[in-house]
Amino acid sequence: MNAGADGQRLFVGGRWVDPDDGHYEVVDPATEGTVGWAPEASREQVLAACAAAREAFGAWSRTPAGERAAVLGRAADIIRGRLGAYADLARAETGATTGTARAMQVGVAAARFRRYATVEPAEWAIPPQINEAGPMGKAGVMGALAVRQPVGVVSCITSYNNPWANPAGKVAPALAMGNTVVVKPAPQDPLSVYRMAEALEAAGAPPGVVNVVSGRDVGVGEAVVASPDVDMVSFTGSTAVGQRIAEVCGRDMKRQLMELGGKGAAVVLDDADVGSAVAGIGTTFSFYSGQICTAPTRVLVQRGLYERLVDGLAGYAGRLTVGDPAAPDTVVGPVISAEHRARVESYVELGRKEGATVVAGGERPPLERGFYVSPTVLADCTNDMRAAREEIFGPVVSVVPFDDEEEGIALANDSDYGLIDYVWSGDVARAFRVARRLRAGGVGINTVGRNMEAPFGGFKKSGVGRDVGSYALHAYSEVQAIVWPG
Repeated sequence: MNAGADGQRLFVGGRWVDPDDGHYEVVDPATEGTVGWAPEASREQVLAACAAAREAFGAWSRTPAGERAAVLGRAADIIRGRLGAYADLARAETGATTGTARAMQVGVAAARFRRYATVEPAEWAIPPQINEAGPMGKAGVMGALAVRQPVGVVSCITSYNNPWANPAGKVAPALAMGNTVVVKPAPQDPLSVYRMAEALEAAGAPPGVVNVVSGRDVGVGEAVVASPDVDMVSFTGSTAVGQRIAEVCGRDMKRQLMELGGKGAAVVLDDADVGSAVAGIGTTFSFYSGQICTAPTRVLVQRGLYERLVDGLAGYAGRLTVGDPAAPDTVVGPVISAEHRARVESYVELGRKEGATVVAGGERPPLERGFYVSPTVLADCTNDMRAAREEIFGPVVSVVPFDDEEEGIALANDSDYGLIDYVWSGDVARAFRVARRLRAGGVGINTVGRNMEAPFGGFKKSGVGRDVGSYALHAYSEVQAIVWPG
């Protein structure tokens, strides 16, 4: 059984085990009620999970790729078959709307397991090279083969804004490449990740290949990073936490994949379609209530369109239905916790003090329960305001005017972050020209949509490495060269 009388059990070495340090409450951010009780792992249990992953690595890495892929395919089918129940849990844990929980959380997770159920060839030939003289002093033709090998044991530390798609994006390609994993979910919504482990267990993942440990204590995360059995850490979260993880990884030369913070610049040029720009930027309010690192939260608009865009964003924000995420007409649900709501609200107040004008939102919605924040637009901002520079992670947009294209590019690049930027222009060639000059890991042109085969990752303090699609297979593997005389 995966749950005891007191709550959820840990998943370690193929067994569901009671946590040494008890359980803690998982709170529904919409109702403030109890969703369930999550296990608090001890440091010893975390290390046991890492040791179990190490023990399982040898056999799993030697398992034929097709057999590993078949496990992922069966897991995808199980997740898809339980979509309704899993989405209800995700909605309760995160406050996401029903549509978001079904399509963008559980649905994307199933799609990611299905994507990596078809593994690309792990080796490729390198053109022969004529050597004038090898190490033995003989000239000759050398053949070579590049082979992808699994890294080993991967610690997957996941974010609270999507407890399905985010861990699936780590676990699926890592397992496909022959790695074993220890997943440490965010403390706010770990129950969904345990359901994912159930699906993988039912799909035939051998004991120790997948392990899940959770806890509110920072020692849980520290142990899953520092364990000598861990070869790689894949982390999604804040830049500050990522920097601390990187320091630990650096001491032991552990592989890192870091998807960190963002403050996406939306550069709106004077020939842009204002309606399209407003709709795209407006996803900041509706998508996870702004709790997403790819949101276009820093709007840089050329002065010729400034008033129209500000008016459009204010009207758009004011029309959105805020409330119960289970209601079919709700567009904006709550943020994850009371503490995070206070943080978001403090940035809105800070923006006022810095001289910004609140043209929409700025107040708490009149709802009796739940951690809600009204969709907010801060106009008359400058790029040096903290509200415009720091990641708020909520439904708040800051609007900064600029005069010409060069200034817009300079403002966009004047940031510690560089994850995803956006350009809106009626001239696609112009938009591509601007995009090539933006210091960001990705740029959307006239869209906030994602191509899930395109490399994903950031410049500067937004992260290290690239994943998604075939790039994730590279991220979770080492490249080995095999050379022989031709």
